[in-house]
Amino acid sequence: MEELGGLLLPIGFLVVLYLLLIRPQQKRRKEQERMVRELNVGDDVVTIGGLHGRVVALTDTTMDLAVDADEDILVRYERSSLARIVREDPDPQPQDDADDPDDVDGDGAEDK
Repeated sequence: MEELGGLLLPIGFLVVLYLLLIRPQQKRRKEQERMVRELNVGDDVVTIGGLHGRVVALTDTTMDLAVDADEDILVRYERSSLARIVREDPDPQPQDDADDPDDVDGDGAEDK
């Protein structure tokens, strides 16, 4: 019975390690791969270096980005350098603080 107790701590440690480190990293990697697969010409993107641009050409491994409005400046990046695809919200809903029941005087600060 003591042997079982001695194994519980390392097994528990491995389970916690998997849940806190390995699994979230796998989810991020799968999301990155999905995003790279779904990339299309015309998408507005941000690279991992912070460059904003519009995709004008794609190959299996690279993407050509126009980085100015006139599309005069083109740069080529690896598709794996994609950080995110910028999606414009067609109808953003403004946040209205007037409906906050905790804000009785309407100044936007929570009253106590």
